[in-house]
Amino acid sequence: MAERDELERLRALEERIAKARSALEPPPAPKDHHSMAQIGWRMVIELVSGLAIGAAFGYGLDVLFGTLPLFLVLLTLLGFAAGVQTMLRTAREFGQNDHDKAPPQAGAEQRDDDGGR
Repeated sequence: MAERDELERLRALEERIAKARSALEPPPAPKDHHSMAQIGWRMVIELVSGLAIGAAFGYGLDVLFGTLPLFLVLLTLLGFAAGVQTMLRTAREFGQNDHDKAPPQAGAEQRDDDGGR
């Protein structure tokens, strides 16, 4: 009988400890979800900043060397290309994250644990 009483007391103690721990633990942090508007604005900012940085450097070099339209046009085009490349990298990054979470397509074959045999 003494063993049963001790086991019951231990179980009750474990339950109280679990309740106390759950009360003291902070709530889980929310996952970082990006809305499509946030992603779109990020892409626009990346493109515009590439253009602006290229144009600013081009204008600065043109003023420095006295060849006004040459470097401005070249570096603006390079800034545009860099902005597009950064935009595509961001799209690919978010596309991979969404692809991992996406449910399987309708009609797609699903394999069992035995390898589809």
